[in-house]
Amino acid sequence: MDSDVGTESPGTPEPDSGILRVFGRQLKRFRLRAGLERAEFGARTGYSASTIAAFEQGRRVPPPRFIDVADGLLDAGGVLQEMKEEVARAQFPAFFRDAARLEAEAVELHVYANQAVPGLLQTKEYARAVFGMWRPLLDEDTIEQRVAARLVRQEILFRRPMPTVSFVIEETMLRRPLGGSSVMQGQLEQILLVGQSRNVEIQVMPTCRESHAALGGPFTLIETREGRRIAYVEAHQDSRLHTERRAVREFEEQYGILRAQGMTPHDSLTFVEKLLGAT
Repeated sequence: MDSDVGTESPGTPEPDSGILRVFGRQLKRFRLRAGLERAEFGARTGYSASTIAAFEQGRRVPPPRFIDVADGLLDAGGVLQEMKEEVARAQFPAFFRDAARLEAEAVELHVYANQAVPGLLQTKEYARAVFGMWRPLLDEDTIEQRVAARLVRQEILFRRPMPTVSFVIEETMLRRPLGGSSVMQGQLEQILLVGQSRNVEIQVMPTCRESHAALGGPFTLIETREGRRIAYVEAHQDSRLHTERRAVREFEEQYGILRAQGMTPHDSLTFVEKLLGAT
């Protein structure tokens, strides 16, 4: 599992999340006020009665589109939509929610990955393969929820104003065909596509390098609009946000050296093109 901000290690969903219970109660209240049974309401919104029940009981995270449709259909006056952002954060494990919020607001984001292609670069198929390999096995609903959450995170790459984003990825991550050759081919194409963006730089760390500045593992550096600099480190479903300047500076030093040790962005994309041609 990649350990960039957004690894969102797929632990067991947290159906008792407070915001999900509050949203579910409000949803049920508006549905009953409208005189709709779950089956009828589900038919109008494109969901089964059992899924509506899961939303109302706080056992499943409703997607943003459902919230928008439900708010209008039930004449909720924006009450449901006001909770959309908090509900969206409930897609992530509790330990990752603060990091997800900081990531979404970042003006600079720098990711070192040595376990999988970073989540911000993953295709839907690659992400599904990664979550599908998790042990203990995840149920299909949880896999789909985690994949959707990961794809939503990628909106930061195209946000305006554009944030500055960079990645240093170990070569072995690009050679490991997680999900199979066709999935990996699509993933390499995605890396090339995102790498063309003016605000994104992708560098490959060659396996043959004799020196390496980050043997301690993956991490992410975040800079907020207010100028706060934060380092996020995650391992084995545990995480930590480092805010103390001394600790953050150490990660910044490592990342700076990593970028010097890796291929240039241009050479990295050329390398990915060659790998793609060999798949």
